[in-house]
Amino acid sequence: MAPAQQRGMLNILFQLMITVGILSASLTTYWTSKIAGGWGWRVGLAFGTVPAAVIALGSLAIPDTPVSLIARGEGEAARATLAKIRGVDDVRAEFEDLTTASEESKAVAHPWRELFFGGRYKPQLAFAVLIPFFQQLTGINVIMFYAPVLFKTVGFRQDASLVSSVITGLVNVFSTFVAVMTADKILVGTFIGLQFGVSGTGAMSEQYAMCIVLFVCVYVAGFAWSWGPMGWLIPSEVYPLAVRSAAQSVTVAVNMFFTAFISQIFLTLLCHLRFGLFYFFGAWVLLMTVFIATLLPETKCVPLEEVAHIWRKHWFWRKFIVDSPDRGGAEMRKRIALEMS
Repeated sequence: MAPAQQRGMLNILFQLMITVGILSASLTTYWTSKIAGGWGWRVGLAFGTVPAAVIALGSLAIPDTPVSLIARGEGEAARATLAKIRGVDDVRAEFEDLTTASEESKAVAHPWRELFFGGRYKPQLAFAVLIPFFQQLTGINVIMFYAPVLFKTVGFRQDASLVSSVITGLVNVFSTFVAVMTADKILVGTFIGLQFGVSGTGAMSEQYAMCIVLFVCVYVAGFAWSWGPMGWLIPSEVYPLAVRSAAQSVTVAVNMFFTAFISQIFLTLLCHLRFGLFYFFGAWVLLMTVFIATLLPETKCVPLEEVAHIWRKHWFWRKFIVDSPDRGGAEMRKRIALEMS
């Protein structure tokens, strides 16, 4: 429903509101844990019904999207909804683009088969898998798991995990700059290595722990304004309408799988690599930064119905796109008609 000029901003706003929700949940849990008698967790859990009720009731007021209405053959309703969303009366050009894109998507009878076995969507499939894979290999879960230990060292004791979640939540929300993620991973790993050594038997002073906490906050800030929202922003930008639902499903599935996988192997990696674990994830961040810088095409202000065309112009991905005979013929006929006119 978002216009092309504001789609990226609204997607990042979506991620920002998620971090606000996480912070609110952390604060609620922390405050209710102070209730005497040990039953405060019930109050915190009950508070979760409030946003759930807002979502359930609010969903009843959400209009159908113009794309959905066009796909169901309700053209006039789609035009009226589009005019209402945009706040203008003349939406003819955008409506025609959406109608054309809808017709093209209907031509793809089996989007799953086309996504995995067709030749036209290899770049999109690569990003559907690699973006959520890379997002988890930033090491964000490692930082979140390790943060309670660090904060407990600098003075937070019984409520270390709750306080750390509040602190990282605050950093998530109020981050206003992009941190150099590889740099702070090297700093965190180096500080821990200097204090604990390779054997892991050293002791950490409060001063060192405070420095590490600072770098953890810088890292969380960097993640909150890069791979955090980008892990969902890029998929929403690069998938054409024809296979968008299927590709988004792949993105979510890969994200959930590697979230669980890294969570399971984290303790084993930490025991074997110790402070080297931060270098391990830092190397992955360097690799994924190069990947994005060289292989991700620009989609800013490009309508969703035209996204498929940017891959054909990219210096790398255009070599892997194989058009079906029908599509090639249709494009040739369209080009001839334009030349004749």
